[in-house]
Amino acid sequence: MRFIRGIRGLVWLVLAVGLMGTPLAGAAEPVTGQLTPKLDRLLRQEMRAIDGAMRAIFGALVSGNHAAVAEKARRIHRSFILQRELTAADRRDLKAAVPPAFLRLDKRFHDKAAALAEAARAEDPDRQLRVFREMTGACIDCHRRYVSDRFPGLAD
Repeated sequence: MRFIRGIRGLVWLVLAVGLMGTPLAGAAEPVTGQLTPKLDRLLRQEMRAIDGAMRAIFGALVSGNHAAVAEKARRIHRSFILQRELTAADRRDLKAAVPPAFLRLDKRFHDKAAALAEAARAEDPDRQLRVFREMTGACIDCHRRYVSDRFPGLAD
């Protein structure tokens, strides 16, 4: 029962954050135009994969499929852009295009995915839900701060 209430809380959290007019954190300049075409393509590819995994995690969470939550969360954790096979020039371009806070936020998100996988392996639905909420909030925060040009519904 507590788990079901937690899912309702997640839905309300997502709705509330999406509808509120004040940002979760200070807005920054969108980074979209600063990326090289290759980095833009890689980031979009990674975001599509994360979006699909987050949707699958939600379904697995509400059905108690701990193994699926763990697998999808592990995949998100491993998709960290700086862990890809980027050239040294790509890494320099990325660091020049985005502020350090963007990279820290991205790393924390992927660390949360590892924590979600751990909670799923421990078959702890309450902890899974808490971490999933944190991951969802991090997505919204990043999109609001750094890609508000692509997500005008999250802009200040």
